[in-house]
Amino acid sequence: MAKFFEEPSRTFSEYLLIPGYTSEDCTPDRVSLKTPIVKFKKGEEPSLSMNIPMVSAVMQAVSGEEMACALAREGGISFIFGSQSVESQAAMVRKVKATKAGFVGSDSNISPEATLADVIALKEKTGHSTMAVTDNGEADGKLVGIVTSRDYRISRMDKATKVKEFMTPFEKLIVGKENISLSEANDLIWDNKLNQLPIVDDEQHLKAFVFRKDYESHKDNPNELLDADKRYIVGAGINTRDYETRVPALVDAGVDILCIDSSEGYSAWQANTIKWIREKYGDTVKVGAGNVVDEEGFRFLAEAGADFVKIGIGGGSICITREQKGIGRGQATATLDVARARDKYFEETGVYVPICSDGGIVHDYHITLALAFGADFVMLGRYFARFKEAPNKIVSVNGNYMKEYWGEGSARARNWQRYDVGGENKMSFVEGVDSYVPYAGSLRDNVGLTLSKIRHTMCNCGCLTIPELQKNAKVTLVSSTSIVEGGAHDVVVRDEHFDAKVK
Repeated sequence: MAKFFEEPSRTFSEYLLIPGYTSEDCTPDRVSLKTPIVKFKKGEEPSLSMNIPMVSAVMQAVSGEEMACALAREGGISFIFGSQSVESQAAMVRKVKATKAGFVGSDSNISPEATLADVIALKEKTGHSTMAVTDNGEADGKLVGIVTSRDYRISRMDKATKVKEFMTPFEKLIVGKENISLSEANDLIWDNKLNQLPIVDDEQHLKAFVFRKDYESHKDNPNELLDADKRYIVGAGINTRDYETRVPALVDAGVDILCIDSSEGYSAWQANTIKWIREKYGDTVKVGAGNVVDEEGFRFLAEAGADFVKIGIGGGSICITREQKGIGRGQATATLDVARARDKYFEETGVYVPICSDGGIVHDYHITLALAFGADFVMLGRYFARFKEAPNKIVSVNGNYMKEYWGEGSARARNWQRYDVGGENKMSFVEGVDSYVPYAGSLRDNVGLTLSKIRHTMCNCGCLTIPELQKNAKVTLVSSTSIVEGGAHDVVVRDEHFDAKVK
């Protein structure tokens, strides 16, 4: 007969952390959220770690190049979505890798033959007042000048005026050479009282910009996740169908880590994908796999050679796999079960395979619970889809600013490779929905608040590191009544907006 699990399948909302002893040295500023993202042997250091335990989901509505740069600045990794052509995904990775810390690729470029009207339109589109004037109007063209808001006055100039007539020509620009260090670039900016410094190669092709305003920004980002060349770390999603084409293109583009994006990872398809990568690249190409929800699934992928294993089926806010197929498991139970399997595997083999809790995160404290349950990091979709850096559109819904958010298994995405079980090259039915999430502003502000909550909660538990939390956390189940008790109750909550109007 079928195997039955005795324990019910539970979510993170059914648990609370019990405070531990907090010493005088246990303060939020001392908490380290550094965590491994790839496997390593006992006594060794992982070849790739993150400074915060957060990665963005492999989704069209979440992870593009802007998200990747913004999250890397905070210390995490974005996995650029794979449900696009190989060429466009590789181009996104290449753009992120072309962005060194402090060196920004130009996304506002214009031709000298363009007009003031074109400049105004481009500024409205990108929001950037500094534009590179290149011979072909593209980011990789030969730099012939720069246009800033100081070069024109809309009220006093004909909009048909060509850019070449009012731009600051190259001959009058101070530029940096391609191999200049960030420190040297900042010295040029400050010594010459510049707002921006174009970086060009020996043929005068534009490579990047360094901006004065970013100087303080980089001092304020001590957790930036960078490679040996001070370029942002970036990941990318792959599938089990076109990996022989997609993986080489992404590796050539400079990707740091891959993730097999699938709704269910306990399959021969994932083992075959990992095997091919190992045969072609050995351990030099890092690849995570998943998703699984129990010990058997974890051990299968660990033995197949996965660098990390992702947990979760059907728990995402836009996922309806459980409704459609009746498979899955509560995220808290799945995370705990897989964490035990990870620890058991480590004891047996001396190899630590990090695990990622993917889905089921509704509140910030759920992240801390996931870490306490054994996860090394979490993957978030809805959370990041709310931010301006996500590639989805901002729309107005009933007077409120929202961002579009759709699942990879929705009719909109139709990412059949993610749900592939060896059948036809199509989706027979949807496993995700198309929705909206409230617009929340910048990633930096929101992630900063979330991390502050995690650090404070860890201090309440008497823990300064994630491994300490995994080892020493005390967790309790809560009843439905105590969940109600945990929020505001038996009072009339003041409406601050109403009070402001009355005043």
